[in-house]
Amino acid sequence: MGASIPLAYLITFTCYGGRLHGDEAGSVDRNHNIFGTPLLSPSRKKVRAGQKQMQQQPYKLDSLRRTTVLDSIRQHCAQRGWRLLAAHARSSHVHFVVVAAERPEKILNQVKSYASRALNRQGVDNASRRRWTHHGSTRYLWKPEEVGAAVHYVIREQGQQMAVWESSE
Repeated sequence: MGASIPLAYLITFTCYGGRLHGDEAGSVDRNHNIFGTPLLSPSRKKVRAGQKQMQQQPYKLDSLRRTTVLDSIRQHCAQRGWRLLAAHARSSHVHFVVVAAERPEKILNQVKSYASRALNRQGVDNASRRRWTHHGSTRYLWKPEEVGAAVHYVIREQGQQMAVWESSE
């Protein structure tokens, strides 16, 4: 790939209501979203405000949902001709590293939609269920060592492994 196209992307999206602004674990907003800069400060007031705005209960991925989401990511990447390097579906969020000549926002939106359709086919939720937060994180990986670090992070730095897949290439 040329210098203007990254080698890969690290893409993350979270489940609806899983982490609200002001959460103790940290969160980002439009003013706190640059890599390496501080997260939003914890704030019970912000958390309560976020809870009041929620229209449904927080969404969690159980074992069946995690496996369904992971399988849908693998299938969609194969269908689009994207090279999936690693993916990890957890109870509150999903990470994946992908090589593609597409904008990462497009990849993110398509993967979330495809995962929702797969969950709908499983019949585990009502189709009107809100599953994902708006947007997600799209990190550009320019150097081989950044790609390797991202794969390591996705597979080995998330705590107990849940629904995980890593390329054998």
